[in-house]
Amino acid sequence: MASAIPTAMERPHFIGIGGAGMSGIAKILAQRGAEVAGSDAKESATAEALRALGATVHIGHAAKHLADDATCVVVSSAIRADNPELARAAELSVPVVHRSDALASLMGGLRAIAVAGTHGKTTTTSMLAVALTELGLDPSYAIGGDLEGPGTNARHGEGDIFVAEADESDRSFQKYDPEVAIVLNVELDHHANYASMDEIYDSFETFVGKVRPGGTLVIAADQPGAVELTQRVRDLSSLKVVTYGESETADVRVHKVTPRGLTSEVTVLLNGKFLTFTVSVPGRHYAHNAVAALAAGVALGIPAHNLASALGKYTGVKRRLQLKGEAKGVQVIDSYAHHPTEMTADLEAMRGAAADSRLLVVFQPHLFSRTQELGKEMGEALALADLSVVLDIYPAREDPVPGVTSALIIDAAKAAGATVTAVHDKSAVPDVVAGMAAPGDLVLTMGAGDVTDLGPAILARLSN
Repeated sequence: MASAIPTAMERPHFIGIGGAGMSGIAKILAQRGAEVAGSDAKESATAEALRALGATVHIGHAAKHLADDATCVVVSSAIRADNPELARAAELSVPVVHRSDALASLMGGLRAIAVAGTHGKTTTTSMLAVALTELGLDPSYAIGGDLEGPGTNARHGEGDIFVAEADESDRSFQKYDPEVAIVLNVELDHHANYASMDEIYDSFETFVGKVRPGGTLVIAADQPGAVELTQRVRDLSSLKVVTYGESETADVRVHKVTPRGLTSEVTVLLNGKFLTFTVSVPGRHYAHNAVAALAAGVALGIPAHNLASALGKYTGVKRRLQLKGEAKGVQVIDSYAHHPTEMTADLEAMRGAAADSRLLVVFQPHLFSRTQELGKEMGEALALADLSVVLDIYPAREDPVPGVTSALIIDAAKAAGATVTAVHDKSAVPDVVAGMAAPGDLVLTMGAGDVTDLGPAILARLSN
């Protein structure tokens, strides 16, 4: 079993403690008994949740926020070198630990499942966390989003399993040595860190190469990038490879996915037997995520029929096709999709759920670098909607790139036959949507930025 608190992390200070990845690690350390402190740019529900666990959370970044007796400072790749708390850490000779190293230390001594892939990591990690908890295995987990059920992105459990979302964006997933690794898909993304698909493959190969001797790789059998990666790692003698998907050659074969409104019924062929279970979110891609979770649990020795039943208890993750509410016969749903593949998958899922109703999308592009590389494909994905509203680019950690604007997406969407409205003032969106929507329509807010804040505002405007 893992020690209660990893060495040198008794009094950690997190810069950007409110972030999805950072807050999860902070929560687990606080639950293990560490004296957690940190800072974030603004107040949030996450900051309050951390304070409820006993953590000290400062708002704003200042050198004085770092306590003199801090044993380490935890940072993510988003923290800039000129951060005053980072400078203060150097003055005090306090060790600086990357988020991925902190997470790796939390997994020590536990049976770890690391979930990787360009898309679907949060959902699949969440499915496993819910199912293993339902089975009484009391896992620890660290997820890049908040579960609908437990209402948290991380938890310290007393069991011997740790489920972690493994982030490839900055190569940090190479720090982990799981017993089971899941690779859902492999595509080119995170253009600021990867110049080519070869670099992506090399990074994923390194991740897979860290699986513990005798461990298992669960990997998609249908997605081209995953198939290529499988060929590249087949010769790793200590690795058991389990493929899943609709391919005839898949070890865990998806036999059928039957839509049931906002849920799906999934039938798989596993070890020569058919197994059917329910996934409480719509869309084939979410069904495939559930099958990946099933295969990973089986690799740990959990009976398939028990795990399949427990997976049916998963009710979703915030921002992953999350129903925000309904007003005047219009349902508003929130999606985190920001890559063309994710956008297409969620739009197809919602198109199936909409039946004869119209689908309206409010899309906020995320990152200048991603828009520069994939703006055309984003626009083409929006052609799956009946009407689209496109906002300005959400910069996150990036500075503007000359000539890169939402117009790249809008022009591509119109060329693909989409009906698109550009809205530069986010506060105007509720009025715009209210002018478009009619009873029976579905409205989808989509993107990885603060577009999620518009759901409640749209519902309020529709109600009025």
